[in-house]
Amino acid sequence: MSQMGYNKDERVQVKKEFLRMITRMELNPAKQRLLYGFFETYLKLTLEEEEQLMDEVNKLPEADEIFEIPISYEEKGKEIGVRKVVIEMLKKDVDLEFIAEVTHLDIEEIEKMKQQL
Repeated sequence: MSQMGYNKDERVQVKKEFLRMITRMELNPAKQRLLYGFFETYLKLTLEEEEQLMDEVNKLPEADEIFEIPISYEEKGKEIGVRKVVIEMLKKDVDLEFIAEVTHLDIEEIEKMKQQL
């Protein structure tokens, strides 16, 4: 059980419902960004969970409104793409310093990704 009262299996669902709630609140973009940023501090999803969330959000009737939330899902998508490239580079034993230079990710973050392979 996590600090917020949900288990690991429920993480994607919790975030999806949070995003749906934000769209119903009809907040201005600045308030949406603030609220989302606060939420993100307490519920960071893994790359796989983010991909699952995006797939599930795409199926929702309010998907368009959710993707308009100024959290920049476009940026999140780019981040997921960069991480996939990093994983492929790590599988080919590309130098970590080079990966960091090209992707602009911290070397520590890349090392964590390498440990998870």
